[in-house]
Amino acid sequence: MAAVKVGIREFRERIASFLESDTPVAVTRRGETLGIYVPTRGKRRKAAELSELRAAADRLAEVLSDVDEEELVAEFKQVRRRGKAGKTLK
Repeated sequence: MAAVKVGIREFRERIASFLESDTPVAVTRRGETLGIYVPTRGKRRKAAELSELRAAADRLAEVLSDVDEEELVAEFKQVRRRGKAGKTLK
């Protein structure tokens, strides 16, 4: 796979797109190559990460399945009130 040659300014301006790309980028200054950025993330890895994220979301949903939302909000408010009361006493 051939590297795309870009100047250092262009590399800085478009770094987000280069980081998402699968194409190597040769970074140059005044025509001289300073370095080459070689992406290591491939589409397969993104798919693997996505499946891991989905599995984690499924596990979280399973753990939270018996949690009552109203009860959780009430408990959060109670803890928050205790935190604020402790700060005013100092």
